[in-house]
Amino acid sequence: MPPKSSNDDATDRQLRLFVGLVVVLALGAAAGVVAVTVLRSPPPPNYFVIVLLLGAIILANRLRVRFRVLSNQDVTSWTEVPVLIGLALVPGPWVILCTALAITINRMMMRRAPLKNVWQVAKDTLSASAAAAVFLLCGVQPDAAHPPFAVGAVVLALCAMALIDQAAFVPVMAISSHSRLRDVARRNLDVKIVGYVVRLAATLVTLALLAYNGDPLLLLLLPLIVACLQLWQSGRVRTREERDSWQRLAEATDALNAVDLTQVLHSAVSRAAVIFSASEAEIDLAVAGTDDRVVIGSASGIRHDGSPGTAKNKHRGEVTTDLIAHDGTLRVGVLRLRFGGAVKLTEFEQYKLKTFASALCTAIRNASAYAELARINAQNAHDAAHDALTGLANRRHLYDRAARHFTADGNDGVMALLLIDLNHFKEVNDTLGHAAGDTVLRKVARRLSGAAADGDLVARLGGDEFAMLLTNLPTPAMAGHRAETVLASLDDPIEVEGMQLTVSAAAGIALAPGSGGVNELMRRADIAMYQAKRAGQQTATYAHARDTADVERLVLSSELQRAVDEREFIVEFQPIVDLGSGEVISAEALARWQHPEHGYLTPMQFLETVERSGQLPAFADAVLEQALEASNDWRAAGFDMPVAVNVSPRSLLDPSFPEMVLARLRRHEVPAEMLVFELAETLTLSQLEVVRRALAELSEAGVRLALDDFGTGVSPLSVLSHIPVNQLKIDREFVSSVQTSSEAGAVVRSTVDLARSLHLTVIAEGVESEPQRHSLWELGCVAGQGHLFARPMSSARMLATMQRGTGGRPGVLAASLHDGGAVVRMPRRRPGSSGRSSLPHLPA
Repeated sequence: MPPKSSNDDATDRQLRLFVGLVVVLALGAAAGVVAVTVLRSPPPPNYFVIVLLLGAIILANRLRVRFRVLSNQDVTSWTEVPVLIGLALVPGPWVILCTALAITINRMMMRRAPLKNVWQVAKDTLSASAAAAVFLLCGVQPDAAHPPFAVGAVVLALCAMALIDQAAFVPVMAISSHSRLRDVARRNLDVKIVGYVVRLAATLVTLALLAYNGDPLLLLLLPLIVACLQLWQSGRVRTREERDSWQRLAEATDALNAVDLTQVLHSAVSRAAVIFSASEAEIDLAVAGTDDRVVIGSASGIRHDGSPGTAKNKHRGEVTTDLIAHDGTLRVGVLRLRFGGAVKLTEFEQYKLKTFASALCTAIRNASAYAELARINAQNAHDAAHDALTGLANRRHLYDRAARHFTADGNDGVMALLLIDLNHFKEVNDTLGHAAGDTVLRKVARRLSGAAADGDLVARLGGDEFAMLLTNLPTPAMAGHRAETVLASLDDPIEVEGMQLTVSAAAGIALAPGSGGVNELMRRADIAMYQAKRAGQQTATYAHARDTADVERLVLSSELQRAVDEREFIVEFQPIVDLGSGEVISAEALARWQHPEHGYLTPMQFLETVERSGQLPAFADAVLEQALEASNDWRAAGFDMPVAVNVSPRSLLDPSFPEMVLARLRRHEVPAEMLVFELAETLTLSQLEVVRRALAELSEAGVRLALDDFGTGVSPLSVLSHIPVNQLKIDREFVSSVQTSSEAGAVVRSTVDLARSLHLTVIAEGVESEPQRHSLWELGCVAGQGHLFARPMSSARMLATMQRGTGGRPGVLAASLHDGGAVVRMPRRRPGSSGRSSLPHLPA
């Protein structure tokens, strides 16, 4: 048992003081009655009647109707009946003595605490003394032979006994249970009143029989009468308690049908205290996936809801039950009922507690499941609106927030969009790897968030591109000032894997337009950002006067859709030639846009805008369609050679792209090995796993892959170990300097050596002169393309050029560099490649 608290000590002191007061009053009242009776010289008593009276009081006190209040018992006995009857038969002092002696005997037989025994004896003695005083004041003379039938005296005496009984009992119960006097006095008051009325009736009936017959032996019938009445009242009380208890339990169960866990716990604690007449109830929660939680409270409210460490137990008596599901498979916690002392629940209360605990377990499980579902929904909603890597808002969230500004009523200040693009971020990925790049992005995101003002929204649009929606600006000029502050947050170096990296960025600023909405705002910020990059500035603000934007005006969805529908996108072909023999061995397809107003546009002018629009799949399909048609025409004319098509990394991110390509090959009956996809260097920027799967699917079908612009530093060598590349294309920058720069020559030579070790073919771009051709051939480069051999041309013109040939040799565009009798070795297949190479290797 835990040590007593200071509250327990104070309660004990109050109880001792009150018991002492009752004892003093009982002694005083008894002494007064004795003195008055002696002065009146009563006749000698009938000792036989006194013995019968003593036995009747003992029996009546043993027959009790009990009401539990916390750990205490509100007990109603039938002592008043024999006491009132005895006062009509023998003098008052003998009745008082018999009452004190009978109660003492009963308490000793029950072996209760001494303080309780003293209080019970004193209370009943005081009550009997009050009844005797009423009989004396009413002038009733006791007579065992002819007992008086004094109805008025009996009624007044019973009222006096009831008042004293309640006046003595209510304070004791209130002190021990820490309850209010009014609440204790009202508890079961109607039942007590009915009991007093029944006692009065039993007393008057017995006195009437004694007065009529005059035989004291009729007192022997008194125990039978009292026992019958006690059984009747006990049954009535039990029925009422059960009815009220089930009603409270039903109301409590209904209150538990809530989806909020806190509401369930608070309701359960307060109602459990009422249902089981406990001073406090506690729920110790142990639901999987939640923090430890303890809720403690009473009918008056919740005093603790939090971690177990801060909860304090103020009570000594406790009843505990596990919160277990109906099937017994799940335990969610413990319910504890606390009382002021030791309590033993009845069988009915134990069953009721089990029922309540089962209902509470179900309610907790339901509320926990609902909370988990709400958490998952909230998490899904958060994930749908936020970037997984940085935790910032994503493009969708940014668009939604900006759209709300355009549709909102009233004027909340100026809104601007700040579009931020990191400079040279690709070098971080290529040099340190994607893990380091992700670290940089996360740290940049934290700095941008720290620099944002209240109400601003920071978002990551993808890759190394961020955006900040600036709201509530007092003036348009504040947008530029805020942009400078935001970019200044990136000035300090960022530590990655022990290295200090300096991160710089360019930003475009666009004020909210009067029309066009979010898309126009984003377009303007994008234009301003590229203007800042081209000018080498940190920031640039969109100005309509500088929006010459011939290219930008072409990105309108309506024009792109029309261009696809009306076949404005055409394909020209540039031959790829064997540098040694001068023979055409393949061709590269180059897309062009024949715009009705802006004329002949190259991919540099429109490809980026096509990629940003939703027309990329249609554009890629149109280019591939024309390339395969040309390949069929050439094969029909006797020139069976591959055609190379540039593929956008964004196309590779489309899971349906490989199937579209293979479907086109089947429709045109072009072997898959006759198609080469040239990959842009940006394929490693994001979602490499999706790109890798697409390329693997195409490669397994026979489509060959070429890595473009190799050697410029933007195509990492690690990519070669991840994707099934067949060809490497040396950038024109190195080709143009191969004669004059030893570094360029070293790059070409190392590329050729690498290709030989990996069984790859090397193609040089931008071959403009015979000296370049000779230098490349001597360095081991197999093939090349450029103006030396032919400029890009239509499919029909290229067919005519190959048919015409050079020196009477069809399919040859340049004179051979090796002797007629030289042996030319064909290249070996790359392990695991299903395609074949038509490009020869030079002898080692």
